[in-house]
Amino acid sequence: MGSKNDIQHRVVTTFQRPLNRVARRLPGQQLLETTGRVSGQPRITPIGGRRVGDQFWLVSEFGERSQYVRNIMADNRVRVRLRGRWYAGRAHLVPDDDPRARLRELPRANSAGVRTFGTDLLTIRVDLD
Repeated sequence: MGSKNDIQHRVVTTFQRPLNRVARRLPGQQLLETTGRVSGQPRITPIGGRRVGDQFWLVSEFGERSQYVRNIMADNRVRVRLRGRWYAGRAHLVPDDDPRARLRELPRANSAGVRTFGTDLLTIRVDLD
């Protein structure tokens, strides 16, 4: 039997998949586009974060187990959609950052979900071009 974190990860991602398909179509939803590490195809993930100057900050709820994080590890060139506009950038994992403190600086609704369901929080910074 898997650990509590493994079970929680499976349950949450099972429910997130259909919700994410809908969220990707919402005009105001922030999106992260990575390149699939195996397919080479664009992969789009609904996210929540905040732009600060020329950087965009977010926290992954499952750290390196998140598919988009694995894609970033293979190729850190990404695009972020903010307020309907796409921005190119380079994503960086920031393991030394305090993700719980970072969540307090990010939009509340998304941060609450990440705190509640996340098991391996990991801060990500995107340096926008």
